[in-house]
Amino acid sequence: MSQDLLRLPGLSHEEFLRLHWQRRPLLLRQALPGFKPLIDRRRLFELALREDVEARVVRREGTHWQVLRSPLRARDLGAVRRPDWTLLVQGVDLHDEGVAELLRRFRFVPDARLDDLMISWASDGGGVGPHVDDYDVFLLQAQGRRRWRLGPVARPRLRPGQPLKLLQDFEPEQELWVEPGDLLYLPPGWGHDGVAEGECMTYSVGFRSPPADELLRHLLWKLAEELPAGVRYSDRGALGRGWAAHPARLPEGMVDFVAEAFARLRPSRAGYTRALAELLTEPKQEVVFSPGDRVGLARRLARAGVRLDRRSRMLWAPAALAINGESVAPQLAASRLLRRLADLRELSPAHYAQATPAERELLLQWCRDGWAHPADRARHGPQEPA
Repeated sequence: MSQDLLRLPGLSHEEFLRLHWQRRPLLLRQALPGFKPLIDRRRLFELALREDVEARVVRREGTHWQVLRSPLRARDLGAVRRPDWTLLVQGVDLHDEGVAELLRRFRFVPDARLDDLMISWASDGGGVGPHVDDYDVFLLQAQGRRRWRLGPVARPRLRPGQPLKLLQDFEPEQELWVEPGDLLYLPPGWGHDGVAEGECMTYSVGFRSPPADELLRHLLWKLAEELPAGVRYSDRGALGRGWAAHPARLPEGMVDFVAEAFARLRPSRAGYTRALAELLTEPKQEVVFSPGDRVGLARRLARAGVRLDRRSRMLWAPAALAINGESVAPQLAASRLLRRLADLRELSPAHYAQATPAERELLLQWCRDGWAHPADRARHGPQEPA
C-alpha cells in the first residue's frame, strides 16, 4: 500500500511524523504537481444541496459574518462573482470515489485518526476568518490562489456576537501564498486565516482528536450495554413512615444500588479496546448503506475478490476487529485475512480463496449489507443520482 501514499517532497513520512506532526506547521510546495480539482464547482454546488450532505455557506459583510447551514437551498448559494463568500462541503469522500482515493493517500497516519475530506470553494475575498482548530489538518490548494496568515495561539479569545468562533486578537507570525498542488499542514493550536485571491478551492483533510471526556461518555455507554442483566432495585423492608414527610428525598439504598452496579463495570483492556474500535468505526450520521446484489455473489467474489465500500470504517487491534460500529465474533478477531482487508481495503481473488468458511460467510454478509462489494464492480460506493 505504501506506493499509494502521498509522497512528501523533501522528507519521508517518518521524518514528518517525528519533526512536524502535532508540533509545527509545514508548507510543502507542489506536493501534488499539476493537481486539478477532482470535482468541479457545479458538482460541488449540487452536492451541497443534497439532504445527505453536510454543508455551510459563510458570508462576510464588513465586520459582520453570516452562516447558513444544511439543508441548503439553491438561493442560499451566492453568485459566483459576488465577493467574500465561501461554501464548505463536509465529507466529500463519502460521495465521490476520486476524493475518497485522495483521502486514503494520507493513511501514513492511523485510520483511527483520519476523519474526512472537506472541500471549500470561495469567491474572491472569501474565507472563514481567523480561527484555531483543536485537530490536525492538511490544506491542499486545488484551484486558484489563497493567502494564509499563521501564528500560534496559546489562549484563544473569541469575538463576541459572531456566528463563527473568530479569534479576537489574532497576531500572525507568517504570511504565505499557496497555489494548486501546494500542501499546508497545521497542527492543533495554530491560528490561521485564509483569504481567496480570486475564485479558489481548497481541500481540507481533517483528523479526529476527541477529548477524553467525550470518549469516556461514549465508551461508558458501550461498556454498560455489554453488562449482563442484573437484579432489579428493591426497597422491600427499607421504607417506613418517615418517608411520607419527605417524599422528594433520594433513598440512600438506591444510591448504594447504583454504586454497586457501577462497581461491576470493570472491563479488561480487551474490553476497552473492543469498545473503542466499535466507537471509532461507527459510520457518520448521514451514511446509509444499501443492500448489495446477491445474484451470483459468491462466484463474483471468488472471481474478482472483495473491496470495502468507500464509506466503511474498519479497525483492528490484537484483541479486537470492528467494522462500521460492530465487532466480529471473538474467534475471528485475530483473522489475518480480515486484518489484511482492513489495512488494504481489498482482497485479491487469491487471498479470498484462502478464506476459511467462517471468514467467507462473514465477507458474504458484509457484501449483502452493502459494507463491501465484489472488486469487479466499476466503483464501490452508492450510486449517484442522475
